[in-house]
Amino acid sequence: MQVVVGPRQVGKTTAVQQAGRHLEAAGVAFVFASGDDPLLPGPAWVDQQWEAGRAAASTGPAVLALDEVHKIPGWAERVKANWDRDARTATDLRVVLLGSSPLLVGQRLRESLAGRFELIPATHWQWPECRDAFGWDVDTYIFHGGYPGAAPLVRDFQRWRRYVLDSLIETTVARDVLSLGRIDKPALLRQLFYLACELSGQTVALTTLLRQLHDAGNTTTLSHYLRLLEEVWLVAGLSKYSGSVARRRAAPPKLLVLDTALMSAARGLPFDEARRDGGHWGRLVETAVGAHLLAQAQSSPQRVMYWRQRDREVDFVVESSGGLTAIEVKSGRERDADRRGLDTFVRHYAPARVRLVGAGGTSLTDFLAE
Repeated sequence: MQVVVGPRQVGKTTAVQQAGRHLEAAGVAFVFASGDDPLLPGPAWVDQQWEAGRAAASTGPAVLALDEVHKIPGWAERVKANWDRDARTATDLRVVLLGSSPLLVGQRLRESLAGRFELIPATHWQWPECRDAFGWDVDTYIFHGGYPGAAPLVRDFQRWRRYVLDSLIETTVARDVLSLGRIDKPALLRQLFYLACELSGQTVALTTLLRQLHDAGNTTTLSHYLRLLEEVWLVAGLSKYSGSVARRRAAPPKLLVLDTALMSAARGLPFDEARRDGGHWGRLVETAVGAHLLAQAQSSPQRVMYWRQRDREVDFVVESSGGLTAIEVKSGRERDADRRGLDTFVRHYAPARVRLVGAGGTSLTDFLAE
């Protein structure tokens, strides 16, 4: 079976439904059902939809697509039972599962459905996709990010912002994160997200975050909430690159918002003002580069980290089968001091590749198009 996993509002459902219409036009039966209902149905819902798929497959090959299936209690066990039954009876029913939580989908797939699925990641839209679909230049993409549903609203900033805040951020925090498990302090979770938007691209110790948040509890709680925000594709905490795994775990994370639309909506500055604010625009550019690298990591075996030693830093370190790549991002004029981190890192770790993105190196347009 095919499993499509990715953030909310990036077109997973639309793509599968479009494929379904093509199948129906070619004479292949297509059955679609969604578990994204405030009144969650029980495990029997999976069996009911599967029976509808079997009925469609009684006269030839058919496709069954179950959207947001991970929200159904006991879904993995029911999917496994039905899939194995079809295998025994040679029922020609092709299955597509869709979900927006890699934590729930990933864990349950590995536990119950090992060897029965192929994972297809659906990330936030990248710069070439937004360029081709909407005619955006790279600055428009850096500010508005990769949520296609918000694209028709970009000419009305306040309307665009309300859409991102209400339909993307609040829906994800209020529904998707809470579905991952017990959240004792939902207000803290929301505070942490908005603080991460403000500090995206910065290395911040959890103890420092404690002092900036109300009713924060302890670093264990913050670490757990940061992990949950990453699992719903909002914020990542990058690890520090080091030759020692123990040192990686002990180092403070580098906060990185996974789509710049979230930063722009949270900050509330219209495009022209954001473009004139050099510090804020620089953080948007660095976040766009980091989010691009993390999106690539969804479909290729690589780890994205950062490196820092006292006042010297490398924005991103990518570890892959081809070795280490050190990446420094510059949104303005390159200065000699900007290369000190790269030079120090090269002396210590001898990376296979060193890249400067922006002024003095690969243009941002070319890098985001890779």
